[in-house]
Amino acid sequence: MAILIVDDSAIAREILKKCLVMIGFSEDRILEAKNGVEALAIARTTAVRFIVTDLYMPQMDGEGLIKWIKANPRLNHIPIFVVSSAGNDAKASRLYELGVEGTTGKPIQPKVLKALLADYTESDNGYAS
Repeated sequence: MAILIVDDSAIAREILKKCLVMIGFSEDRILEAKNGVEALAIARTTAVRFIVTDLYMPQMDGEGLIKWIKANPRLNHIPIFVVSSAGNDAKASRLYELGVEGTTGKPIQPKVLKALLADYTESDNGYAS
């Protein structure tokens, strides 16, 4: 199953991908989307293990993506995690109400990502130091 990274910043996607590989995920199973519209197209046609998304993106933002996925019976089982620089307690509370599994801020660190995705790691190798 694929892991889907959703962020309009190519640099942020690359950093997240490197962190995922460092904590044990296979690079060839990581897919990328620049916004929620692209992410939905991928999720509709690919088996996705979980989604890691930013909040602020063009066309469809992270909150719109979360709402759409959680309202879709074919996709609402997919765990969603938010990694965004736009976080605060009120926003995090709202995201949990929408059904996300976890949130954290940017810049992301491998240790933090590993803790966030603890139930979804593929290996016990941990992250590279």
